[in-house]
Amino acid sequence: MDGSTVSDVTLERLHEIAAAFARRDVGGIVAAFAEDGEFRNARGPHYWGESFKGKAAIRGYFERLFSASGDVTWRHTAEFIHGDRAVTEWHRTATLASGERQEWLGCDLYTFRRGLIVMKDTYVKVVI
Repeated sequence: MDGSTVSDVTLERLHEIAAAFARRDVGGIVAAFAEDGEFRNARGPHYWGESFKGKAAIRGYFERLFSASGDVTWRHTAEFIHGDRAVTEWHRTATLASGERQEWLGCDLYTFRRGLIVMKDTYVKVVI
């Protein structure tokens, strides 16, 4: 053994995940998560937002999001990786069914295991 390790995440993997979000591909998004993966939304009733654990809960969240705002988009502006952790920064826009326009900057803090997301923790700038 030469001491090298296989990286848990690569820029290529981050780009694959971003592409699934850009396509609003719920199956592709869910497939990027480990079975025990967790998505923490920036909004929610707790100081950490709202947590969705496991593929079924994550699928349900994104199906609801995409049906409520069919034009939601994330444009990545920066990303970096350190070990099994990654950060992506992005600009999000969406129009809700009510006609309300949303726009904000945010970032995702990721933890990966063998190329799959075990934690995706989302943060956004609060627009007031």
